Amino acid sequence: MNEHTFKQYDQELERLRSTLLQMGGAVEQQIINAIEAFVDGDLLLVNQVIRRESEINKFETDLDDACTNFIARLQPAAYDLRMVLTVGKMTRDLERVGDEAEKIARNAKLIHDAGRTNMPRVEISSMGNQAVDMLRQSLNAFARLDAPEAAAVIRQDLSLDDQFSSVFRQLVTYMMEDPRTISRSIDLLFIAKALERIGDHAKNMAEQVVYLVKGQDIRHQGVEQAETTARI
Repeated sequence: MNEHTFKQYDQELERLRSTLLQMGGAVEQQIINAIEAFVDGDLLLVNQVIRRESEINKFETDLDDACTNFIARLQPAAYDLRMVLTVGKMTRDLERVGDEAEKIARNAKLIHDAGRTNMPRVEISSMGNQAVDMLRQSLNAFARLDAPEAAAVIRQDLSLDDQFSSVFRQLVTYMMEDPRTISRSIDLLFIAKALERIGDHAKNMAEQVVYLVKGQDIRHQGVEQAETTARI
C-alpha cells in the first residue's frame, strides 16, 4: 500500500474504534437515565430512554456495515483484524445493553403508573451502580488497551450475580409473606434481571478486550485463569 492508502487505512480503523466508544457513551447514559427514572418516577426520562433506543440500534447497524466493509476492502490481519472483530462483537453487546435499559425504563413506568404502594425494599440502585461501573470499566479498558482492567470486570460480574441472587430471594420472601406485593415484586425482578444481564454483557466486552490485547480467547476460562492471561 502507498502512503495515502496507509493513512486512509489507519483513519478508518480509528473511526471504528472511536465510533464504538461513542456508542458506549450513549448506552451508558441510557442505563443511568433508566435507573434515575426508576428511582425518581420521572416519566420524561422514561420516554427519553425509550425514544433513544432507535439511536442505539442505528449505531449497531452502521458499525456492523463499517466492520464488514473494512474487512472486505482492506483485508486486515493479526492485531488489526482482532480490532475489527472486537468492535463487531462489542457492538452487539452494547446494543443488547441498550435493550436492557429500555426494559428498565418500561418497568419503571409500570411501577410509577401503579403508584408506589406495596413496594418491597430491595437494593436495585446498588445493582444499577455496579452495572454502570462495569460497563464503563470495559469501555475504558478498550480505550486504553488495558487487559488487567478488563479482567477486573470479569471478577466484578460474580459480585453482581450475588447481588441479583440476594434481591431474588428477598422478593420471593416478600411475595410469600404479603401477596399484595406480587405485582410490584415482579416489576422489580424484571429490573434486577435486566441489570444482571447488563453485567453479563459488560463481562463479554471485557473478555473481548483481553482477546484484542493478548490474542487469547478467555471466554470459557475461570476468573483466576482470565486474570493470569491478562497479566502476562
